[in-house]
Amino acid sequence: MAERSFQLYDTTLRDGTQQEGLVLTVEDKLAVARRLDALGIHFIEGGWPGAIPKDTEFFHRARTELQLRSAQLAAFGATRRPGVSVAVDPQVRALLAAETPVVTLVAKSHTGHVGHALRTTLAENLAMIGSTVRHLVHAGRRVFLDAEHYFDGYRLNREYALAVVHTAVEAGAETVVLCDTNGGSLPNEVGAVVADTIAMTGAPVGIHCHDDTGCAVANTMAAIDAGAVHAQGTAHGYGERCGNANLFTVIANLLLKRGKKVLPLDRLPELTRTGLAITEITGVRADPSAPYTGASAFTHKAGLHASALRVDPDLYQHTDPALVGNVMRTLVSDMGGRSSVELKARELGYQVAAGSDVVARAAARVKDLENRGYSFESADASFELLLREELAGSPPPPPFEVESWSIGVSSRPDGQVRTEACVRLRVEGEPVTADGHGNGPVNALDTALHRALDPYFPALAGLELVDYRVRVLSGQTGSGAATRVLISYRDGERRWGTVGVDQNTVAASWAALLDAVHYVLLDRSRSAPGSPPLAVAASG
Repeated sequence: MAERSFQLYDTTLRDGTQQEGLVLTVEDKLAVARRLDALGIHFIEGGWPGAIPKDTEFFHRARTELQLRSAQLAAFGATRRPGVSVAVDPQVRALLAAETPVVTLVAKSHTGHVGHALRTTLAENLAMIGSTVRHLVHAGRRVFLDAEHYFDGYRLNREYALAVVHTAVEAGAETVVLCDTNGGSLPNEVGAVVADTIAMTGAPVGIHCHDDTGCAVANTMAAIDAGAVHAQGTAHGYGERCGNANLFTVIANLLLKRGKKVLPLDRLPELTRTGLAITEITGVRADPSAPYTGASAFTHKAGLHASALRVDPDLYQHTDPALVGNVMRTLVSDMGGRSSVELKARELGYQVAAGSDVVARAAARVKDLENRGYSFESADASFELLLREELAGSPPPPPFEVESWSIGVSSRPDGQVRTEACVRLRVEGEPVTADGHGNGPVNALDTALHRALDPYFPALAGLELVDYRVRVLSGQTGSGAATRVLISYRDGERRWGTVGVDQNTVAASWAALLDAVHYVLLDRSRSAPGSPPLAVAASG
């Protein structure tokens, strides 16, 4: 069971959406809320009703379209305006109209902001806090108060910052959340201020940190160690400027490092999957190096690390990735050597003996190819083809032969550019020709290959090209420089990649496309390429 005395509060749908490039529809917000609820988050802040029409609509639809099992929905808004009766203040009325069980009020705790932003007196600000909290509590709402700019305000005028906390608690606020709004505090400062605030007020306090010093998660942990009983954050640390505390990291730290059961233990393995689902909804890529849930969080490349991991994975990992639903991955590169090749082969489901000739040959080929510009870090499929060749002792017979391919590009009077590809193949001894059109050479070639081969090989129908990257190899300049092409594919829920290198970019792309087709077809008895399944990348 989770410790419900500790409160996990997600503000992705409000504070997280202030991130540059992150725009959510009402449908998106509902979908994210469902994912957070399934994870076991205690409170989900849905937005600011009355101030943002989309948020008002979200709360209206949430009444009938959100069936939350773990979480309570919170509406966010400000205290009443200076000199206005709380009963008639339109913002406060909008908060009540949202009909959420929880209301989170934002209030000024920094004397400079009271005077310059609110343009009112210190006494009136306290009155605004007290009357608004009492009004909402009397209306049956649970009230949290976000004390904005608390740490900067505390440093400027400690007595007034503490008075804000006193006022909110005396009026009935359940928790006062101390906000490092500018994100400029460090962990030792946060811990000291939180401890003093609790000692002087006896209030249940929470913590809300921004990441402008790179310390949002560390500051959150310091606040909890000092006695905070409520932690706010966002999925993936989404937020304006440098972002907020990554709530996924905070959750994993509390469960795995502090032993605080803030979620049921059976929910923790859903952490990575939840992060992936939310990135699909938001369209904003998560940091691959994010702790616990990042695609690279348990990824190893250097040969020294790989050698140790072969003996005991715990030697270079601080926790078992399976605990948070992630996986250990090994990158094959010229840095890794035989140990990396061996670990990667086992990761892909091939049993190879340590120090075997197969591993030695594969490692030598990797080093040679990477010296010529190849990169297998994001091209598991191309590496597996190479490995299969070494295991078999020779290249397997191709499922089809390539006779020729060509690309034509032409412009139309209306300014549109047309790209057409033609592929000539031989399948089971029979000639096959197919054309394909696309928005570029690679798209056109991919379409032509599907038209030529899908009727013969139904397994290819689900193969979808999802990403295409080209890089001019370092140390070479000019239009004749060699290029490396990395292509990513989706086949069901799996993603994997191939690589091609050539002085001609289209030829390099063609090589990567062929690797993808061969990868699927060389073992058609498998339900999906790379089975046993390739490791699925985490959030990002």
